[in-house]
Amino acid sequence: MSTAITADRDRVWRALTTPSELIRWDEQIVALLDPAPDYPNPGQSVRWRYRIGSIEIDVHQTIREIQPRERLQSAISLGMFHFDETYTLLSEDSAPDRTRLRLSVVSSNSVPVVGGLMDRFTVRRLSATLVDSRMRSVQKWCENPG
Repeated sequence: MSTAITADRDRVWRALTTPSELIRWDEQIVALLDPAPDYPNPGQSVRWRYRIGSIEIDVHQTIREIQPRERLQSAISLGMFHFDETYTLLSEDSAPDRTRLRLSVVSSNSVPVVGGLMDRFTVRRLSATLVDSRMRSVQKWCENPG
C-alpha cells in the first residue's frame, strides 16, 4: 500500500526514525523500552511497549536494512505474529514537497495461536488493518504536526 504525503522526504523520514515522534503518531506505541540513542541502525534490536486494545505487550524490532530517506526494513515480533515491515520513500516528480510512502508487510500464510491456527485470510486482514492504520497515522502526523 502507498500514500502521498504533503511533506518532504526529510520530514517523513524523521517521523519514521525518531522514537519520540513514533510514540506520538503511532497510537499503539506506548514507549521505547530499550535505550536507542542511535536508532535506527542495521542489526539493532529494540523493544517497544505496544497497546492493542486494552492489552499492553512488548514488540521486538530488528532493523534489517536502512537507506536514509529511502528505505527502512525491519523484522517485527508481535507476540506470536512475526512479519517483515518495509517502508519505502519516493519523491513525487510532479510535486517536490510531497513524498510517496509505501509500506509492505510480509508474513507467513498462517500464524499459530493458543489452541489453533489463524488462516491466511485472517493474517491478510490483520496485516491490511495494520498497514492502513500506520499509513493514515504517519500521513496525518507529517501533514499536521503537533
